[in-house]
Amino acid sequence: MALVSSTAMLARAREEGYCIAAFNVHTLEMLQAVAEAAEEAAAPLILQSTVGTVKHLGAGYVAAMAKVAAASASIPIALHLDHCHDEELIAACIDVGYTSVMIDASMHPFAENVERTRRVVALAARHGVNVEAELGKVGGVEDDLVVADADAVLADPAECEEFVRLTGVSTLAPAIGTAHGMYKGEPRIDFARIGAIAARVDVPLVLHGGSGIPVEQVKRAVSLGMAKMNVATELRIGFSDAIKEVFAENPDENDPRTYMKRAKAAVKSIALAKMSMCGCIGKAR
Repeated sequence: MALVSSTAMLARAREEGYCIAAFNVHTLEMLQAVAEAAEEAAAPLILQSTVGTVKHLGAGYVAAMAKVAAASASIPIALHLDHCHDEELIAACIDVGYTSVMIDASMHPFAENVERTRRVVALAARHGVNVEAELGKVGGVEDDLVVADADAVLADPAECEEFVRLTGVSTLAPAIGTAHGMYKGEPRIDFARIGAIAARVDVPLVLHGGSGIPVEQVKRAVSLGMAKMNVATELRIGFSDAIKEVFAENPDENDPRTYMKRAKAAVKSIALAKMSMCGCIGKAR
């Protein structure tokens, strides 16, 4: 299959009450691992790259890897650019084949967030590309995106409704108490806020900061309207820890195929667990 826009798969997820796991990948092996997990689970898949990964690997390389994965898969796969502030980079990623992009202008006043998002929506519409935007500010650290706990702002349900109406955005990531990175304690998710937002907007909602959220909390968020969950930090930790284990066992190991095999298996296991948590296993059938 070719890469597909995530718009239809996310609309179906919201309508049928499940969530699609979206994985930030940074290497070929991470991408292969989550693609193999999704194929095995018959689950729709969203591959994601951060701006940092695009700068590190190149958008063309990331898109080429994702296209190869999609061509050999029987499941729908979308490729998403996560948390991007740069409209030129968004355009460049669309040009090389990304099928979903996130314009994150949440650090700006509401009116400017609307205007920037509207421009990206207009561009993406010409290419059939999904657009995600954020309201409020999700705390934590992801690449060069740092939002201190004191600066995190939860999304206002009325503003969410107005934002979707004004921008025509395909998917919305409202700040509801989650955070990027791993949690020091149990996440303080505002479930009532999720329900209030979902009651006002009909587009799929996105749960950022999906690493480390307990299963019961994820399922509750999904039942209230979350249709996409982003997972990044847990994959990086699992990948890195597996490589460390190889070198702990054999400090003289020098074949990347040996330690990458272990790392790939670790990422695949985490991805399968997240897909089960989201309820998307078998949804690609």
